[in-house]
Amino acid sequence: MRTIPDSLDPRAVAGIDARLALVEREHGVRIPWAIESGSRAWGFPSPDSDYDCRFLYVRASDDYLSLWPARDVIETPLDRVFDVNGWDLAKAVKLIAKGNAAALEWLRSPIVYAGDPAFRDRLLGLADEIVARELIERHYLHVGRQQLGSGTSLKRFFYALRPAAALRWLADHPESALPPMDLPTLIAESSVGPDIADAVAELIAAKAVTRELGDAARPAALVRFTEQELDRAGRRDAVLDGPERGARWDEVRARADAWFLDELRAGSRTTR
Repeated sequence: MRTIPDSLDPRAVAGIDARLALVEREHGVRIPWAIESGSRAWGFPSPDSDYDCRFLYVRASDDYLSLWPARDVIETPLDRVFDVNGWDLAKAVKLIAKGNAAALEWLRSPIVYAGDPAFRDRLLGLADEIVARELIERHYLHVGRQQLGSGTSLKRFFYALRPAAALRWLADHPESALPPMDLPTLIAESSVGPDIADAVAELIAAKAVTRELGDAARPAALVRFTEQELDRAGRRDAVLDGPERGARWDEVRARADAWFLDELRAGSRTTR
């Protein structure tokens, strides 16, 4: 599977392809999923946005039996154009079980460099079984709060606005725990009024011609929207228990273990 929009520089895409191939060769891993994250996939790139490729990788089954396991992150050199790194599948599964939405977003990115859709669907299926919706809300609440207070740049405000929009989407879709990844879809599929939708569209258009670190006026309506959604989620979060308590957490860990072992066995069969 490969989904590359025309807006991406073909030279940058070729550079990412080369880095992914090098990771597989040098580290002896298999990469079943590689996507774009960051502002390009979130729907609000700037003229100087870098390329934030993220990938999931799987080691040979025996590697997971070592007394001295390898790091669960693989990073490639960071520069002005490329930010390419990935997580071991074991790390991703553990974080998903705890309600970390990052890996789930990677599985729903609109920009895919290379991927096995069957693998993606299996991991999303696991998430549907084990992820506690309240923990996804907590993830976006914490990210939104952190970004809202981290500076005055337009970039930072977008990084708070998107979690706030995800929280509104979750409130409007009680049947789902997995919101879309990109900001325009979050807004289009939620109950925000036309004033908020228009303000978001205008701000995205402004960011498209503003350097990443540039400042711009934050529309008062969007500031209020962001603060209100974070406040509402904060009130709900205050009454939640921790993610690792009780019988349900034991069930989640057991199901995640079983899924991971099945995935390793299936990968071993396909690589023989």
